[in-house]
Amino acid sequence: MENNVLSNDLSLESQKDSILSYLQTGRSLSPLEALNMFNCLRLGARISDLRKEGYNIETTYNKTGKRYAKYILKH
Repeated sequence: MENNVLSNDLSLESQKDSILSYLQTGRSLSPLEALNMFNCLRLGARISDLRKEGYNIETTYNKTGKRYAKYILKH
């Protein structure tokens, strides 16, 4: 069980690092894109983690069709 928890923590760190690298390219990221690209089911939680580390990430919402958030890193 302990290895599973450690493995999960490393996976979350890896997802967070991958998401940060992606956002640093100037592109926005939606939850569906994060799921497809990084196997991340909880993009909002990873964004929250990055914000706690001091990154300025803006949230915008798609207003057509289904409502969903998109995140972009502000410099």
